[in-house]
Amino acid sequence: MDAAAETVPSLSGTEWVISSDGHEAVVVEVGGGLRAYRHGTDDLVDGYEPGELCPGSAGKVMAPWPNRIRDGRYTFDEANLQLPITEVARHTAIHGLVNWVRWTATAVAPDSVTLEHELVPQPGYPWPLLLRTTWQVGSEGLTATHEATNTGVKPVPFGLATHPYLQVPGVAVDDIVLELPCQSRVLVDGRLLPIGTAKVAGTEYDFTTGRRVGPAVLDTAFGELTDSENGRSVVTLRGPDGRGVAVWADDAFHWWQVFTGDTLHGERHRRSIAVEPMTCPPDALRSGKDVITLQPGETWRGVWGVTPL
Repeated sequence: MDAAAETVPSLSGTEWVISSDGHEAVVVEVGGGLRAYRHGTDDLVDGYEPGELCPGSAGKVMAPWPNRIRDGRYTFDEANLQLPITEVARHTAIHGLVNWVRWTATAVAPDSVTLEHELVPQPGYPWPLLLRTTWQVGSEGLTATHEATNTGVKPVPFGLATHPYLQVPGVAVDDIVLELPCQSRVLVDGRLLPIGTAKVAGTEYDFTTGRRVGPAVLDTAFGELTDSENGRSVVTLRGPDGRGVAVWADDAFHWWQVFTGDTLHGERHRRSIAVEPMTCPPDALRSGKDVITLQPGETWRGVWGVTPL
């Protein structure tokens, strides 16, 4: 491992501190995710402490599916499959299989780190995948590049998302102006599982032109992204003075999940907003909606990032 990396012990295993041009991020071994990101003295990601167990999936990489699968059951290639139930209260399989596994650093530099995890075939997901994430900071902010390669001999269903909590320093969630370039939202039942979709225009869920969050309670998947000139979808959070943060994703990601943290406990309750780029919506392994099918030897790639405003 390159000696340029700064490592410290934590409950999330080895940590890598990467920095460049006034930007600094902390990446962790367990889950291969993001523990912190700051620009100058401003913490733009609401992370967690080294001695703290990762709360609320903060900064996690969620693969090979994001969000929830109803009862953990789905069908692929005529096989009926049962995933472990990892959200007991709602009886769902949530956020994939790599939240609490160790990732291996394969390249480390002062401004970037690349982590890999070999997902082995297992009951409920009997296919091998090689997952790779490169975290990098630079003058434009933080960038995450994700890859997934089917290392097996059969087609594999796949989806990915990440779970950063964003904040505008010194600004309460209610006072953040959220701009979200999506024309529809997923309707959910009491278990937060999809039962349909609805247009957002003219409703309390319409943030297409940017408006104050106010008392809105969101744990909502948004789709039908508005086209952008550079092939990116961009979500922005701004304070009353215009300062803020943008989260962008390339066209590998078709959905955004926005979560205002209302079900989190203690100090984290409604302290920040999770803005999650997703390749597919909740329950996608069951519905097939926007599920990626990786052929043997095929690699999928997606890129997203965070930029100070």
